[in-house]
Amino acid sequence: MSFFKNVIVYRIESSWSATLEQAEQALDGQRFVPCGPSQEKSAGWIEPRGAAHGPLVESIDGQWLLEFMIEAKAVPASVVRRKVDERCAQIEAATGRKPGKKEKKELKEDIAHELLPMAFTRQAKVAVWIDPVERRLVVNSSNATRADEVVTALVKALDGFAVAQLSTQIEPAAAMSNWLSTQEPPAGFSIDRECELKASDESKSVVRYAKHALDIEEVRQHIAAGKRPTRLAMTWDDRVSFELTEGMQLRKIVFLEGTDSATSSRDAKDDNFDADAAIATGELGQLVPDLLEALGGEMALGTAAPVAADPVPSAEETEDAPF
Repeated sequence: MSFFKNVIVYRIESSWSATLEQAEQALDGQRFVPCGPSQEKSAGWIEPRGAAHGPLVESIDGQWLLEFMIEAKAVPASVVRRKVDERCAQIEAATGRKPGKKEKKELKEDIAHELLPMAFTRQAKVAVWIDPVERRLVVNSSNATRADEVVTALVKALDGFAVAQLSTQIEPAAAMSNWLSTQEPPAGFSIDRECELKASDESKSVVRYAKHALDIEEVRQHIAAGKRPTRLAMTWDDRVSFELTEGMQLRKIVFLEGTDSATSSRDAKDDNFDADAAIATGELGQLVPDLLEALGGEMALGTAAPVAADPVPSAEETEDAPF
């Protein structure tokens, strides 16, 4: 199972409640089935431990771990175009007329469907963590579209399940601006050596710092000139390093002080699934409340969140884009 490296955190509405057995039974109806020969995409739940016919919901210290599988087939556009051109040439040779736009579109759809059985499949696994006590849902993805697909599948499967992405009293970009300007991070946190600043005017200019000290006048000048932090590398309690984004995502999560040693043996016969899950949920289960407090506290469900500029997808988000 791919544990949490880039996460989006949601608040589960208080109206939902279910036992582990009820959740298992509900998800069983949406088990993953590989794509059929002419099927473009398939998605569903798989066993987090990887054992065939095992549970779809694993409970580790009261924390529920799930895994969502997405499989898709893609026929290269260049192949489809070539086949369409060949088919059009055959039609013109046989009838003396060139196919129109509508006929070409239909040919394109037919050819793509014909080639699907020969297409390679791509798979993506998404780790999911439900904290039924703290009413928190964590999806291991930096791509909002993919995370939405996972959330939709949960809402469809679990009766009464509803969530909203965490939002805070202080907008993350505003808080990050203050921390960088004053060089006073919130209690328990430290500022690391990476950040991105983006202008909010028409220029949309971007300044990125990597492996660079951020307690310099140049950074403060950029912020004073109107650039807003879109992401900032931080460390919590000397235990977890991560990158906070303007959209309240946590990315590039690394567990420090040897807590990641268990993950290195994940491929061993006797893997450390339980230990890895306990470390990830235990550390993030403390980090997230501290971060919410640093951002002024969580906004109540149904309250309008602060308005932030539309983020431009980063390179990492593009790599994690849905099929």
